[in-house]
Amino acid sequence: MKLSTPRWWYVRERDRSSMPMTRALLTPISWIWTVVTARRIARTEACEPGAPVICVGNITMGGTGKTPVAREILARLRRSGVDAHGLSRGYGGRLTGPVRVDPAQHTAADVGDEPLMMAQDGSPIWIARDRALGACAAVQAGAAAIVMDDGHQNPSLAKRLSLIVVDGETREGEWPFGDGAVFPAGPLREPLAAGLARADAVVIMLPEDLAAPDRELLALFGQTPVLVARLKASSPPPPGPQVAFAGVGKPWKVERALRAAGCELADFVALPDHFAYDAGTLARLAARAEDFGAGLVTTEKDWARLPPDWRSRVAAWPVQAQFEDEAALDALLSRAIGQPL
Repeated sequence: MKLSTPRWWYVRERDRSSMPMTRALLTPISWIWTVVTARRIARTEACEPGAPVICVGNITMGGTGKTPVAREILARLRRSGVDAHGLSRGYGGRLTGPVRVDPAQHTAADVGDEPLMMAQDGSPIWIARDRALGACAAVQAGAAAIVMDDGHQNPSLAKRLSLIVVDGETREGEWPFGDGAVFPAGPLREPLAAGLARADAVVIMLPEDLAAPDRELLALFGQTPVLVARLKASSPPPPGPQVAFAGVGKPWKVERALRAAGCELADFVALPDHFAYDAGTLARLAARAEDFGAGLVTTEKDWARLPPDWRSRVAAWPVQAQFEDEAALDALLSRAIGQPL
């Protein structure tokens, strides 16, 4: 059973009034999680797959815009003539891999929603529970570089470049790292300092309507280079009233972005991350839309999980990551792959 992301995770330390009993009960578990993660990272010997690995990861549990960043970097390398392949664990899929994703044959239930979405671009995408085996399979298939979507806490692969994507939206009392607690007492996968120590750069992801990153947030990263990227819609929301739904890490951000883009939202339904859409849920969403005389719209990631016969009934609203300083990104990528872009 998948759970919704707790919004109280993102309440700052200066206001700990949210869910105090739950925090207290979960804190000892977070200590165990922290120790186990640190030992696994320290004791695992990294594999060199034979091609540079660019890791696009998180310090938090999700909802940062990591996959759009990985997708943009992969496309950028391939536009420059680098035979780059994508690599993912394939979360939510039944296949263990290594297997190359084929959008004509695989479904999200096979390979996961994010790899299937990325493969729609035409780039070679591999999924593998064992990321080292997946990287070796990609290299054997001709990969000159590997862009790994997620895996900052996976020590099995030697990384030439490690990027951490951070949600830079700090409105409505939200803070990307909450009060600094580690899962399950908070959103962090590991303590912030530990994750930053292995990072080559931070990518702060901002929505289109936020002018600049919070200065206090920027100060947390010290001497680690920071790039700013924005999640921009590839097309406007569909016209007319809409019932939107999303099963992503932070569904409330999808609602906020749709409203900011001018969508006439009649209703919004938040679902757990990687939610598997069944006939009953979709029928209820369709009935809700009919009550409002509205259409249905969702994220591109959610759309990839819809049954084929529902895709014509739901509009996908795709977004993409755009970097403010593309030259700085290219410099990092060039050093990683050992050639200019």
